[in-house]
Amino acid sequence: MKILMVEDNKSVCEMMSMFFEKENWDATYAYDGEEALEKFKEDPEGWDMITLDLNLPKMDGMQVNAEIRKISTTVPIIILTARDSESDQVLGLEMGADDYVVKPFSPITLIARIKALYRRANLKKQEVKGEKTEKFDIVTDHLKLSTKTREVFLDGKPLNNLTPKEFDLLKTLAQKPRQVFSREQLLQLVWDYEYYGDERTVDAHIKKIRQKIEKVGPQVIQTVWGVGYKFDDSGVD
Repeated sequence: MKILMVEDNKSVCEMMSMFFEKENWDATYAYDGEEALEKFKEDPEGWDMITLDLNLPKMDGMQVNAEIRKISTTVPIIILTARDSESDQVLGLEMGADDYVVKPFSPITLIARIKALYRRANLKKQEVKGEKTEKFDIVTDHLKLSTKTREVFLDGKPLNNLTPKEFDLLKTLAQKPRQVFSREQLLQLVWDYEYYGDERTVDAHIKKIRQKIEKVGPQVIQTVWGVGYKFDDSGVD
C-alpha cells in the first residue's frame, strides 16, 4: 500500500513510520497543506490511502481535502481530528473524506481503520469493474463496446451511426489491442471471404470509421505501413 500521511507533528509521523514499515507499506510524509497537495499531484493515481490532519500550516486540512477531491473522487481519505471537534468530523465527511480518527489516537487503531477502508475501497472497485465487464464485452483505456447492444463509447461519448460492418470491423480490432491485422485477415474475419481479394474494401471502411471517431475522441485505429491496421489507445490523450 502506498500512503500519503499529511501531519505537521513530525513525532507522530516518526511513530507511525514504524507501524507502516511493519506492514510493509510505502509511506510518504507531508508536513503542511501546500506540500501535501504538491506530493499528491506528483502521482494522483498512485496513492492507495491518504491520512489527513485538519490542523495544518499554510493550508488547512479542509482545503487540502477539497483540492484533492477536485482531482480524484476515489482515493481513500481518513481525516485526523481533535477529540472535541465533532463539527469538523461531520464537515470532513460531507466534503468527501471516507472516515475519521480522533486525536490523540492509538497507532493500532489507525492501522486497523486504514486496512478496513482499503478493503472497502477495493471491493467497490471490483464491483464497478464487474458492472463494466457485464455490460461491455470490450473495455480499453478509451473505448467501451457491447456486442449485445452494439453500443460503442469513446471517452464516454457515444460513437453513433456505425454500420453493421463498421461495428464488426472495430470490434475485431479492439478485442485484440495492439495486434496488427493484415487486410486479408480482416476480410476473412469480418466479411467471411465475401470480398476476398478486394483489400480496398477494408481501407474504405477504416476511413469511414476514422472519420466518425474523430468527431468524438482520439484516433485509436493506427496504420501499420506495408502490413495493415491495429487498434491501440494506450498512448493517446
